[in-house]
Amino acid sequence: MRRAHVPVVPPGQEQTYAEWHLAPAVRVGDAVYCSGVLGTRPDGSVPEDLADEIDLAFDNLAVVLAAAGAELADVFDLLTFHLDLAAQVPTFMRVRDRRLAEPWPAWTAIGAAQLGGGLPGVRLEVKATAHLPG
Repeated sequence: MRRAHVPVVPPGQEQTYAEWHLAPAVRVGDAVYCSGVLGTRPDGSVPEDLADEIDLAFDNLAVVLAAAGAELADVFDLLTFHLDLAAQVPTFMRVRDRRLAEPWPAWTAIGAAQLGGGLPGVRLEVKATAHLPG
């Protein structure tokens, strides 16, 4: 049976896919639907500085997109989850505006009580949808 979606699993994230039964992204036609990504370092730690955490989230999102053949410029929809929405949005917008460019994606920001599967220190999660070029 042919599936309508193809899992996207960047190198180094195979264990997440196997153990959590969670694809970092799926490709459906010319769209890439990314799972939420965190602003964590490779060792799983979270920077103390919020801007650094957001920057790392975009770095980690770029890795997932690249595995699918896309890049940050291909993102057309952004969904972000924040532990402290009002306090974090200004910083998020500054980092986002440095990492993305026009045409700006659609964006929804949501306040949340807990993120990142309970990983200590996580303050935000970024989910994106991108259009594959070509």
